[in-house]
Amino acid sequence: MRSGRILKFDEIRGYGFIAQDNSGEDVFVHLNDFVEGRASHSPGTPVEFEVTEGERGLKAFSVRVVEQRSERPSEQPYAKVRASGPADDTLCDVLSRDELLHEITESLLANVPTLTGAQIAAVRDCLVKSAHEHGWLED
Repeated sequence: MRSGRILKFDEIRGYGFIAQDNSGEDVFVHLNDFVEGRASHSPGTPVEFEVTEGERGLKAFSVRVVEQRSERPSEQPYAKVRASGPADDTLCDVLSRDELLHEITESLLANVPTLTGAQIAAVRDCLVKSAHEHGWLED
């Protein structure tokens, strides 16, 4: 079972695309492939699904909308640490690699819904590499 988020969905035509959480290739999805029938198809909706290779690329089936937690990840408490430096430095959140990846993905899906899965993956990789080089991530 794979996971991802709806990138876009045309309710009139009955199809759309899913951005996979751990892959660059977007996945085609048809309305009939949703288990719940009239599930939410809005961009950013988290889903779990199976994948098959179709004539034109990857195709999702057995698509199920994932219940979202009531608390957004950015509102979850993280360990507060002080960076080395002057005493007037303020506290900041320190995230794990997975937490940062999740935050970046959520932000990109919410603010730039036209990005493809490959573009999202490229941006995430670049930002995580930079964060690691600057020591901004938990070990």
